[in-house]
Amino acid sequence: MKLMVERNRGYKLPLKNQFIDQETNQQAHGEAFCMVDELPDADKDAEKPLRGPNVWPPADALPEWKETILKYQEEVLNVGRAVARIIAVALDLNVDYFDRQEFLGNALPYLSLNHYGVEGADPLKEYILGTPAHSDPSFITLLATDQVPGLQICKNIHAKPRMWENVSPLKGAFIVNIGDMLERMSNCIFRSTMHRVLFRQDRYTIAFFVYPSHDGVIECIPSCKSEENPPKYPPIKGEELLGIIFQEVAAGRTARDINKA
Repeated sequence: MKLMVERNRGYKLPLKNQFIDQETNQQAHGEAFCMVDELPDADKDAEKPLRGPNVWPPADALPEWKETILKYQEEVLNVGRAVARIIAVALDLNVDYFDRQEFLGNALPYLSLNHYGVEGADPLKEYILGTPAHSDPSFITLLATDQVPGLQICKNIHAKPRMWENVSPLKGAFIVNIGDMLERMSNCIFRSTMHRVLFRQDRYTIAFFVYPSHDGVIECIPSCKSEENPPKYPPIKGEELLGIIFQEVAAGRTARDINKA
């Protein structure tokens, strides 16, 4: 299978990969196959961050898989827009504030099919690291999981030691993570979710990252700032921020670090 890491598409990570958790000093064991929107190379926007063609398995190997994935992206993006309307109301905004074309009206659907596992692992022994502690650089993330536990969140990243809470799988539901973009836009009213994966048996998840349009400006929402609480981050165009994000994530920095830019 062809790799397209430079566009964050295709098979991105081997099962035992290069990421190390700074807290546990464990090496991560998690592989991912990623797809974004389907845009041909000839399109004028194909060279922008997260844009371009996907890498699809041969149709004879997985019949109708491409069509199923594209339909799933469309449906889950609609769920993301619905969640964004709830967030808008919580921030005293018009319910359709995030629906505008330069934001989620032309959003980027980023889908990651994840597998965590170690060949010959003993589920009775200690936990194995699937993903190091990190936050997502997205606006929000919608996570579908199998019924195998493993996701943990940390509500206070500054605590020493950090306190981790297990998030139980819920059949037929999405787990919603706040991303760094929403933290930035809400002036830290919403804080991005620090999380990690520790597992004892093979685990599968589908992560759907909701990113806004390249054309929008990621800036502090008017209702989230005041003289007493000025914006903590400067405005930045969506395309520029996405470029920074994926350069830095590729270099191994956590998403939360990027909000210091």
